Amino acid sequence: MTRTEIKTPRFAWALTGSGHFFKESLDIMTRLPNLDVFLSQAAEEVLSMYKQQLNLPEGTRIFKDRTASAAPVGNFYYGVYHTLIVAPATSNTVAKCVYGISDNLATNVFAQAGKCRVPAIVFACDTAPELDTEAPKGMVKVYPRRIDLENTAKLKTFDDTVVVESLAELEQAVDERLTCLKSLSS
Repeated sequence: MTRTEIKTPRFAWALTGSGHFFKESLDIMTRLPNLDVFLSQAAEEVLSMYKQQLNLPEGTRIFKDRTASAAPVGNFYYGVYHTLIVAPATSNTVAKCVYGISDNLATNVFAQAGKCRVPAIVFACDTAPELDTEAPKGMVKVYPRRIDLENTAKLKTFDDTVVVESLAELEQAVDERLTCLKSLSS
């Protein structure tokens, strides 16, 4: 696919190292048109641990965390992206986003989206004092730390950022961005 064949605007989806609703997030990705996927190194590990494949629509581009400067994020400067989705987002990713640390592909994409005023949806994993989540060998109970919950709350105050706390909220937020994209195309 040459640069002139790339349909824009596109959705950008950053996958982190969280297994929380990981499979369900992959399912949502298959429904999006004009998608670019940004895979952190941790996300690649989770794909393997959860025995998942990236079965994505034709025309989807996949960028892997292979460069120190995260070169693929430059597309945010040129209006390529309509929406960034970070889902699922680990407590590590949320903390780095809150404090402006952009040292991997997922956090760098979030930083660039913010600098370019591209709306972001973040599906934070640590949103309640007690959660059930899927691990590679089945469901487990987790107890997010107070700092994890505080960071999620801080991220909710960011401009152009919607933090969702459930799969239903993620689907609703993505559907709203799809509707917005369709109205732009009309």
